[in-house]
Amino acid sequence: MDVQRICDGLWRWTAPHPDWVPGGEGPHDWPRDVGCVYYEAPDATVLIDPLVPDDAAEAARFHEAFDRDVARRGLPVVVLRTIAWHERSRRPIVERYAVRRRWPAGVAAFGIGDPIGEVALWLPEHRALVVGDILLGSDVHGDAAGGLAVAPPSWHREPPEQRAWYARAIPDALRPLAALRPERVLVAHGTPVLEGAADALEAALAGAAG
Repeated sequence: MDVQRICDGLWRWTAPHPDWVPGGEGPHDWPRDVGCVYYEAPDATVLIDPLVPDDAAEAARFHEAFDRDVARRGLPVVVLRTIAWHERSRRPIVERYAVRRRWPAGVAAFGIGDPIGEVALWLPEHRALVVGDILLGSDVHGDAAGGLAVAPPSWHREPPEQRAWYARAIPDALRPLAALRPERVLVAHGTPVLEGAADALEAALAGAAG
């Protein structure tokens, strides 16, 4: 598990995904370590797409740190997902921390209009955009780290309605995200963009437009 402080009250960590397949095709063609986000909202302690490592020592490290944060803040725990596929460790976390079903202050959801219901989560306090499978770090498929890429059609081929939506809607469906002019984009797959994210996002949309 690799833990990175983004700024006060905003952290990102990565952990090996148990379903990762070496040399997988289509949506399985992603790095083994996936990104998760911790955010200190005004009224809750928020986890986005959380994955607790399978390794016992690393899992203990995660829980010890998160237990301290929950006790320190004395606020409800809320778990959010960007997409249905990112179930990850949601259920055990919900059970362990008596997670509340509520929407936290300081988080806005932007739907991209796909049949699966993927959303990007906007944290205006930090001008940070947290994304699931529609935007990737540019290094996922071989480019240098530090940029963004729209996920290729192979990541959105099932069900058929998703494939049809991608063909007709991308990249225009992502224009509202670009309009936010984020300073940071925290991706689930690949290296996050921590500066110049607005320009990186515009470049990714231009590339997807061909």
